[in-house]
Amino acid sequence: MDLLPFNRDSQSSDQPEPAAAKVSNLACVDPGAELSPGVEIGPFCVIGPKARIGRNTKLINNVTILGDVTLGEDNVVSPGAVLGGAPQDLSYRGTETKVVIGDRNVIRECVTVNRATEKEDGFTRVGNDCYLMGNVHIAHDCRVGDRVIIGHGTMLGGHVHVDHHATLSGAIGITHYAAIGCYAFVGAASRVLQDIAPYMLADGSPARARCINIVALRRNDFDQTVIDAINEAYRLMYRARVGLANCEEILESKGHLLPEIRHFLDKVAISQSGRHGRGRELRRKAA
Repeated sequence: MDLLPFNRDSQSSDQPEPAAAKVSNLACVDPGAELSPGVEIGPFCVIGPKARIGRNTKLINNVTILGDVTLGEDNVVSPGAVLGGAPQDLSYRGTETKVVIGDRNVIRECVTVNRATEKEDGFTRVGNDCYLMGNVHIAHDCRVGDRVIIGHGTMLGGHVHVDHHATLSGAIGITHYAAIGCYAFVGAASRVLQDIAPYMLADGSPARARCINIVALRRNDFDQTVIDAINEAYRLMYRARVGLANCEEILESKGHLLPEIRHFLDKVAISQSGRHGRGRELRRKAA
């Protein structure tokens, strides 16, 4: 199973070139903003001088883009969204940081994506083919992978990473530096204080792995042998609680150390190395 970012670059297209950008007379677009062909800017949008908007992206109305923001192709941004606002971090001192959002994303009403601080690489990133429902908040220095779904009212604290194909239900609070693994699912109204391992279904306050995310694995065509191995890894780590070293040894003895299992074990090891089950918390000491 390929865990690399999803893209469609290899697919050819015979469609005609899009027309020039279409900007409503009621929008305020700085002359310095870069609008690609096919862009549509609806009424009452405010676009700052450092915005770069890709082909065929549509801002319906009342969208605000502040600071250095790159918005890719074929995105749809709904009313009230604010992209590139300053990070809500008391240590921020106005450093030139950025937001980079990929292609084919749906960004619904009142979503906020804040610029980064200078504590990591200076970027807040959202990948491709994501669906961000209403009132989602993505804080500074977050990294959201491809094909991620985030439900209404969910809030990502600073420096949170969400890997590819993860699904977050509504009204979730994710604490700073936490990581959500690929193909994971987090139930509604959960409080995520620790990393959630890949392939797991987590729920609760605080959120804990309850079982494997069988729905996502089957929908994404994981082989049954891989699903069985992931289920055994879950049983050993979260039910039998044999510990990481013993879990790896048992899985190897059963022939279950597939690439997906090694990825799972690596992420669990990183989580256990950090404070409070958040492996990325170690970056705070380095900052």
